[in-house]
Amino acid sequence: MKRTTLILLIVLNIVVLLGQLWPEGAPPFARWVNILFLAGTLGYFQQEVRRVPSGRK
Repeated sequence: MKRTTLILLIVLNIVVLLGQLWPEGAPPFARWVNILFLAGTLGYFQQEVRRVPSGRK
């Protein structure tokens, strides 16, 4: 699950980066991709921060 989430975030990151580098070629749904990427990374980072390290309990 963690690997799938990271792959999805990397793909969204690539789309966001391409939209920044080449704005004229951005698809009409680029705004939603940006929002999904930001929300996804925020959720992922929150989950990682809350996770208890395996050595501590």
